[in-house]
Amino acid sequence: MKVTLQQTERLLLEKHVFSQLGFSMLLMRLKSVYLKNPSQDTLNECMVEINTFIQKFESMMSKDIAKINEM
Repeated sequence: MKVTLQQTERLLLEKHVFSQLGFSMLLMRLKSVYLKNPSQDTLNECMVEINTFIQKFESMMSKDIAKINEM
């Protein structure tokens, strides 16, 4: 599963609750980075980092992935 730019932007700008603490912490850090510099390059970098995390921990993130897919 890979998040799109649109999903990434929604993850960074909207409030969501996820079951995986590590993913929530990643989003919290990336939200701070994106709010300081809301450029297309920053959004792309955040998308790559989110996708890398999801690929690494996909087996543990089924509930969170389902929630992201509904976005």
